[in-house]
Amino acid sequence: MKLTIAAIGRMKRGAEQDLCARYADRADKAGRALSLGPLRIVEFNESRAPRPAERKAQEADMLLGAAPPGAAKFVFDEHGTAHTSRSFTNILAEERDNGCSEAWFFIGGADGHGNALLDAATKKISLGKMTYPHQIARCLLAEQIYRAITILSGHPYHRD
Repeated sequence: MKLTIAAIGRMKRGAEQDLCARYADRADKAGRALSLGPLRIVEFNESRAPRPAERKAQEADMLLGAAPPGAAKFVFDEHGTAHTSRSFTNILAEERDNGCSEAWFFIGGADGHGNALLDAATKKISLGKMTYPHQIARCLLAEQIYRAITILSGHPYHRD
């Protein structure tokens, strides 16, 4: 199952970009034997619309338009369900085992997600009750995807 993190906003060069790339590379290498990956990260420019509702709608259209039909759509949203690393792992494994060929993970812009994307979500997931900068959210998500792969492979990276 191919994995894609689709995010609004461009990450600048620096520690966050390096960290995301490191976890994506680790996920690629560890996931091959499990039919998970590659993990790629795609970025979209923020909407320049004057009102938040318009920005969210435009950004939702960009994100949805990038995902292929039939892809599992995991929308990261403050109102989503918080998961443990193991329950997140189970979600990925279930999609893969049910024959899903692609899983897309969506991180919205500063205003959040538009209704079209929220309505299309396979699952809405929260990274917790705190708010994170989008660059940090990407790093956290890339790490959790890598962690899920290590859990599935029996690697000792994750400790309960």
